[in-house]
Amino acid sequence: MAVSWRIGWNPIRCGAHGYCAEIFPERINLDDWGFPIINPEPIHADLEEHARRAVAECPLLALKLERRANRDRG
Repeated sequence: MAVSWRIGWNPIRCGAHGYCAEIFPERINLDDWGFPIINPEPIHADLEEHARRAVAECPLLALKLERRANRDRG
């Protein structure tokens, strides 16, 4: 079973600083007010470091990295 990640977002905590989109533009864009629009696709190992940094740099702790288990279908 392979593991991937997704970024969870708490809109109540978010202050729309936009650091997350600067750090992780591969999966996070900003809306017109500066709030993140997070791509829901799984984050695999090649982008995991960027995702972790975006979560760590959020000044209001509005982001979290959530583990997703991918089950092979066969």
